Amino acid sequence: MENCVPRTPQSSATWRQDVPASIVVALVALPLCLGVALASGAPLMSGLIAGIVGGIVVGALSKSPLSVSGPAAGLTVIVLAAIQSLPSFEAFLLAVVLAGTMQLVFGLTKTGILSEFIPSSVITGMLAAIGLILILKQVPHAIGYDGDYEGSFAFLQPDGRNTFSTLWYVLQEKMVWGAAIIAAVSIAFLFWWDKARPSEGPLRFVPGPLVVVVFGVVANSIFANAAPQFQINPSHLVQVPVVEGFGGVIGLLAFPDFGQIGNPVVWTTAVTLALVASLESLLSVKAVDQLDPQRRTTDKNRELFAQGSGNLVSGLIGGLPVTSVIVRSSANVDSNAASKKSTILHGLWLLLSLLLIPTVLNLIPLASLAAVLIATGYKLTKPDLFRKKFAQGWSQFVPFTVTVGAILVTDLLTGIFIGLGVGFAFVIARNFRPAISYVCEGRDCLVRARRNLYFMHKVELQTVLDRVPDGTDVLIDLSSTEFVDIDNIDIINDFIRAAEYRDIKVVVRGDLAERTAPRIRAPRQEVVYA
Repeated sequence: MENCVPRTPQSSATWRQDVPASIVVALVALPLCLGVALASGAPLMSGLIAGIVGGIVVGALSKSPLSVSGPAAGLTVIVLAAIQSLPSFEAFLLAVVLAGTMQLVFGLTKTGILSEFIPSSVITGMLAAIGLILILKQVPHAIGYDGDYEGSFAFLQPDGRNTFSTLWYVLQEKMVWGAAIIAAVSIAFLFWWDKARPSEGPLRFVPGPLVVVVFGVVANSIFANAAPQFQINPSHLVQVPVVEGFGGVIGLLAFPDFGQIGNPVVWTTAVTLALVASLESLLSVKAVDQLDPQRRTTDKNRELFAQGSGNLVSGLIGGLPVTSVIVRSSANVDSNAASKKSTILHGLWLLLSLLLIPTVLNLIPLASLAAVLIATGYKLTKPDLFRKKFAQGWSQFVPFTVTVGAILVTDLLTGIFIGLGVGFAFVIARNFRPAISYVCEGRDCLVRARRNLYFMHKVELQTVLDRVPDGTDVLIDLSSTEFVDIDNIDIINDFIRAAEYRDIKVVVRGDLAERTAPRIRAPRQEVVYA
């Protein structure tokens, strides 16, 4: 049995996987942090702070080996509305601090167990939808159009278009050939590198996305000198705030206004952030556990505690709220990370790059990063995934496809709620299928419970027992059950009591009597437990 348990790689071995993976995740996270901050109406530095805190603080406290946290696109609408309704950004930071405190309470009270009730079809649908959205949303960035912010999941965009109309618009009007060339070469390289990457030698540690980023910087430099018509404009490059060392970063920090503690809008915002951020984190972590090659399971209550700690710290130093984010986490898995060291290191790289090389980061074309995200998106939504779900039957395929479609035409959270509604409807429908079979031939009758009997099965059980004719021999087979609700036990006991007055001989089969209280009673000499 010992050989059947997957083992976590030794610490010395995981560094070889985690360091390259952390660099890739940092490159992916950088524009996403800036894009979410821009869409939220918050200072750009607040997005970077949230990314750094999500990596270092949440990464250190979480027990998830592969999940990556940071500012999330799913919260942008809430954050934007809160910043506009509160008297200052510092008042909003107080709401983030309070939300983090509430999440700490959620973790300590073991609220994370609720995530285990989410249907798997909805989780896989969310992953597939995110993969499709990454492709659809990053194609415009790949060819030089940045009308929608990096990391957006919303169908309707700030520029008045939607996910699909934007594709047609950029192909007709807004293509930047320099960006398109960089993106096309980068995507081709990433797919080739996945197959051609050597398994031995130093090249096996070289992450493809890092090669793509270096290529993008070099190619744009060549365009500037040899073919200016292909040069990418500064607006299509990464735009990190340039600060003068650690002192410059400290000067850009903001702190919560505790004088707003009595403001009811602060508390309403805090509750909303705590609930939505917790839900998004639990969904993301559960999805990442499914992506994990080792199929490790994350402690969901500890995850809520870690997320709460991250939001507490982020709010105290001027950062946006953080959640576990599936895009960065997927990039982490795709880069063969082995442990949470990759998550922590990615936060450290974000901090060091902000302090040491902001001007270098600002040379990176968004087309290069779009290529990385398109390749990641394809791996999340391969056609084989849809075939597998179809083969599993309608109860899996319908919630899966509804979740995918709903996320595509609304936004991440709305789509998930729609998918959950459909998923739970199928769960309820399955439980309302006949749980009891009834057969009667001559004097012999069989009443068989196909599965556990709950309160909802009372009417069905009573109806079946009422069909048993007088003067028959009845076998009540409970051998397939592990639980029978006490109301159903009472119905069976009432039937047994009445049986002796109807010339009915009853036999109850199964060991339920030894597992359930009160026990099912039987008339003398007529009922036995087989």
